[in-house]
Amino acid sequence: MRKARAERNRAANAAAAEALTQASMVSTAQREFYARAERALLDQGRLRRDRVPQDAPIDADTLTRNFIAIALRDEYGTTGIQPGSKGSPAPLRRWQDPVRLQIEFGQVVDVATRRAYRVEVSQFAQRLAQATGHNVSLTDSRGNFIVMVLSDDERRAIGPRLAQLVPGIPPNDIVVMQNLDADNFCTVFAYSRGAVPVYSNAVALIRAELPPLLQSSCIHEELAQGMGLANDSPQARPSIFNDDEEFALLTRHDELLLRILYDRRLRPGMSASEAEPIVRQIATELLAQSI
Repeated sequence: MRKARAERNRAANAAAAEALTQASMVSTAQREFYARAERALLDQGRLRRDRVPQDAPIDADTLTRNFIAIALRDEYGTTGIQPGSKGSPAPLRRWQDPVRLQIEFGQVVDVATRRAYRVEVSQFAQRLAQATGHNVSLTDSRGNFIVMVLSDDERRAIGPRLAQLVPGIPPNDIVVMQNLDADNFCTVFAYSRGAVPVYSNAVALIRAELPPLLQSSCIHEELAQGMGLANDSPQARPSIFNDDEEFALLTRHDELLLRILYDRRLRPGMSASEAEPIVRQIATELLAQSI
């Protein structure tokens, strides 16, 4: 019996080693794929890092139009993402409680990368807090906005952990994250309690295989979207809230959208028609200031 048990243990260890080797091969292939994708985007003049691009001036009309398209429409419907559409109409949503960002890493993420992520997320949290006037910070535990950095294999098995982190998470959202298309570098979902249009939880998913600039781009886009700028718009420029990947990092235009979103003259639950004249007034005021 002892011999049989030893054989079973050896077989189990061999199977585990084989699975680890296969996972490593998949992860390596994914890293190469996303490194090529980043190089291709840079070669096309995309993934720009200028905060105030001189070739994309903005005015109150631009800010108002883009705010309505991004903050008052949804990228995801009941059946998942809506590619090629303007998104579905949605009420204004934002956080009321302090936002506590908590990072969860998969096993493939090494110590140095984890440290770099924490530094960058902490710094970006400060930038979000400054832009919104809302309390945003990084925490080690009991976070309400979870940032998950996972390999391809880990992402496909994340269902049980997501159910723990966000009780009552819609099953379809778990399916979307588990089956994320290869050309989607990252994604985010934010949730309210019941029908109240105030966020209480959010979860962002970032692929562990991304090269540095795409990592930063995902941190900027998904954390900012999780604050309440839920949609992307093909007309939004200069903005990270546009699937054309022209800009990698938060622009001044995007900071102004965040500032508008958290202005006290707006309230959660407002429709586009209710919010638009107020948004236009706030946009006009902000552009008259030196920011």
